Parts: sequence; C-alpha cells; structure tokens
Amino acid sequence: MPLVEMNRAELEAYKPDRDEPADFDAFWADTLAEAREHPMTPRFSRHGSGLTTVDVFDVEFPGFAGDPIRAWLVLPAGVGDGGRGRLPAVVSYVGYGGGRGLSHDHLVFASAGYAHLVMDTRGQGSSWSQGDTPDNPHGPIDPSFPGVMSRGIGSPQTYYYRRLMTDAARAVEAVRAFPVVDPERVVVSGGSQGGGLAIAAAGLADGAVGVMADVPFLCHWRRALDVAGEPPYTELVRYCAVQRRNVDQVFTTLSYMDCVNHAARARGASALFSAALMDPICPPSTVFAAYHHYDGPKRMAVWPFNRHEGGEGYQVAEQLDFLGELVGQ
Repeated sequence: MPLVEMNRAELEAYKPDRDEPADFDAFWADTLAEAREHPMTPRFSRHGSGLTTVDVFDVEFPGFAGDPIRAWLVLPAGVGDGGRGRLPAVVSYVGYGGGRGLSHDHLVFASAGYAHLVMDTRGQGSSWSQGDTPDNPHGPIDPSFPGVMSRGIGSPQTYYYRRLMTDAARAVEAVRAFPVVDPERVVVSGGSQGGGLAIAAAGLADGAVGVMADVPFLCHWRRALDVAGEPPYTELVRYCAVQRRNVDQVFTTLSYMDCVNHAARARGASALFSAALMDPICPPSTVFAAYHHYDGPKRMAVWPFNRHEGGEGYQVAEQLDFLGELVGQ
C-alpha cells in the first residue's frame, strides 16, 4: 500500500464513530462469566529448553468454555525456584496463522527480567509458526492453515474471535497464578492479530497495567474491508462477495469483536501502539481509529516507510523502554 491511504495529518485526526451494539458490555460480561465457571487452575510443567539463561515452563490453562489452551512461560534463570522475588509479566499473543512456536523463539522479555507468557492460538499454528491448541467449538478441530476469518461468523455467539479473545483474557489470569509473578504488574502485547488481542485483553481482563499493540489487526473492520489490499481482511471480502445476503450479519457479528470498541474500555492501562504507513495488511487508518478511541494514557510509534513488518527490532527497543518506565524493577 503506498503512502496515500491517508496522510499523517488526516491520520492524527481520524476518530470515526464507533459501530457498537447496545449489548456489547453484556455480551462480553456473559462470555467471561461462562468461561470463569471453569476454575483457573493452570498446569505449569518444566520444559527442557537446552538454554541456561532462562527457565521454561510448558503451560496449559482453561480458555473459552474451559478448552485447554497451551502457552510457554519463559523466565530469567533461577526465578522459577522462587529466588528473586516477584516479577512483572508480559503476556504475548501471536500473529495470524501462527502458534506459540518453540520456547527458544521467545527470549527478549525474559532476558530483560520479565516473566513472559506466550499464548498459543487455537486452531491456527500451521502457517508460519507451530501451534499445539485445537479449536473446540463442537469437537476437536486441529490447527490448520488459514483462514479462520469467516469461521462461525453467522452469529457473535459462534464466531471464532469470541473464543480467541476470551482465551486472551484468561491468559492474563493464568500468568497471575504463577507464584513468582506480580499480579499487579501485567502487560499484554502482540503484533498484528496479537496486537488486536492485546487491545481486547486490556479491555476484558481485570487490572492489566499496560498494552503494547504493534500494527494491530482486528480494528475498524468496516474500513479494513474497504481498503486492505492483502489478507487476512480480504478473506471476509471474498466471503461477502459470495454470501451476498449475509453482509449485514457479518458486520453485526464483527461489531462485537472490533478492537476500536475494546480500546474504549481499556481504562487505566498505559498503551504503546505502532502503525506502519505503507501497511497493506492492517491499514494505518484502522490502527489510528483504535488508538484515538483508546481510553487511557497512550503513545504511538509511526514507521513512515514500512509495510506490515512495522518497526521490527526498533519497535522492540521502544517496547523495552516502555516496559522499563511502566513496570521495571
């Protein structure tokens, strides 16, 4: 996407009206209440990573409907034995098509002194990073190649992202159950789909103190379907082109999942967003829409000449500065 979707001044002013259903809060309160009927009793099993500077735990916790969700917990070496006091935690969510991968893929935050939980992505994890968690709406659905954008979209009750956003909120509860984690210093994070899930978790989970949303997906769906030039939003464009009579229901369902609406509920959590102005996957106007509706302290890192890769390592440096200011030891 060339630098013509909106110029910087237009993006800085872009705050569209929210397309928000009247029962948005009740829908999510009921969804989380149903999930919390399954006690948060995560399993943490030591994992032999072959690394000496970190300790790794293979995690399983109950997500939507109590479905078992996998994760990695990566800690500075020795912390898992309780020898260094309580640590702030980062909960990370993965981009579209990916899963939690291998434990040694996730070393930065633990190396900086944080507990780092990386949530697997139900039903994905076969495109670019391995996943281990099936999607279980009516029975096992193994991790598969994308996409999931139209899975269950006929109703907000059955839509795939209702399950995944619930998993994201429950992941915050799971990391707080680990003895050396400081439950008052949990930050949610992710890029692309993971960035959207971080925004949703900041609005849904109780007490997250920060959110790092890097080139976030799942924001301002109506405009995204109009202007995104590459998948995954284009999966829904294709769906609507065929399922012509279902278009109104598609956007009704999406309104419950729109991270513009979740952003408006992330009160109290400081935020670091990023946008790439040549991004054809998550157009910058969709990111700025969520940013401007975000109801908390916030700042935006802008990468003018980048596509969906955003700032990459430069953005990680921004995140480490942000974490140090917010929850650093």
